[in-house]
Amino acid sequence: MLSEIRFSINNYPDFKDKALAWASGFQTACYLDSNGYHDPYSAFDLLIGAGESANLLASAGSAFEQLNQFLNDQNKNWILGLLGYDLKNEIESLKSENPDQLQFPNLYFFVPEHLLLVKGSELTILSQFPERMFREIQEQIISVAPPAFSAKIQNQFTEKEYVQTVEKLKEHIARGDIYEINFCQEFFCENASVDPLHLFSELNKISPTPFATFLKFQNRYILSATPERFLSKRGNKLRSHPIKGTARRSADAAEDTLIKEQLKNDAKEQSENVMIVDLVRNDLTKCAVPGTVRVEELFGIYSFEQVHQMISTVVCDVDEKVALTNLIKSAFPMGSMTGAPKLSAMQLIEKYEKTRRGVFSGAIGYFAPGGDFDFNVVIRSLLYNADNKYLSFQVGSAITFESNSKKEYQECLLKAQAILQVLTKKEQV
Repeated sequence: MLSEIRFSINNYPDFKDKALAWASGFQTACYLDSNGYHDPYSAFDLLIGAGESANLLASAGSAFEQLNQFLNDQNKNWILGLLGYDLKNEIESLKSENPDQLQFPNLYFFVPEHLLLVKGSELTILSQFPERMFREIQEQIISVAPPAFSAKIQNQFTEKEYVQTVEKLKEHIARGDIYEINFCQEFFCENASVDPLHLFSELNKISPTPFATFLKFQNRYILSATPERFLSKRGNKLRSHPIKGTARRSADAAEDTLIKEQLKNDAKEQSENVMIVDLVRNDLTKCAVPGTVRVEELFGIYSFEQVHQMISTVVCDVDEKVALTNLIKSAFPMGSMTGAPKLSAMQLIEKYEKTRRGVFSGAIGYFAPGGDFDFNVVIRSLLYNADNKYLSFQVGSAITFESNSKKEYQECLLKAQAILQVLTKKEQV
């Protein structure tokens, strides 16, 4: 039986560092950090699960059914975990045959032995030994940074190959096969010996985002600076926040404001965004009370450390007869990472991308006791398999008929900027 005790936090930045270091010492850990971004939908500033008292590991086929049973069995507990992109093969008649060096599961959830939840200056610990956990965190000593990362960063596509592939995708658009597709490319390092905790800490400092995640599972790590929420449920309200539209930041305040305004009024970016908003609206109708799906915000512009983003918000009232897992299944994979129509876009993604997405463009999040949940989109993320020392990150952009292939390539580099900075320790590209 878990005990619940509340504590006050005096030095929150110091506590976060120590709590992350403490959690990383467990075989299983999930750290979800809002980095000071506040919105009406977030239930906490920081959530950490460490150790596991129960878990579910499942492959595409009956994964959502197994998850539904797991949630029913563990309905009084917090449950954290991940949904891999390749669950698409369970939802639609699809396949995943591209190489996969990372070997993340399609679906993994766990009930943590120890759970820490921070809201403002108040910390809640659920554990058999909450006082001891708090004491162990306070006694953590933050280690000195390891030697600089030195492995060679490679790309699955040369710029020429990328441009040629985008032109082929535009031919599909011209034929009417799709309207838009999120096309991604992988950067990777082989024989990479890294300290995942240090890499995440550096990434979170350089690019703090509202859905930052450190997840450790069986010697595999997800180090994420994602700015995107996939889906959240609060009471009977379901919300999705698709991102489509990206612009660089500038150190010059006047230029930065101009860039932000240009993004807000960019017809191409608005067109990309509204296509995905329409797709999300259609997805949510599968689980909504009829007539309740609506766009709460269209073309909102939000600024992060590295980029400005165009983010829209789609909401609905949940049909109480629909299971939690079917709420997620109705919108998965998220339209912002597939394209429209979704099925055709996913078929072409499999054909033209060179790497299996795996957990990339999947989701990480939690189910709370009572049925609320919140999941991010796994983008702007380093993925690491410590067993085979394979380090990877993928970036992509939305391709439409109006896309300029070379500009789309540059957008990929812009999105990779923070990760490349962490890995190379050089000036931003």
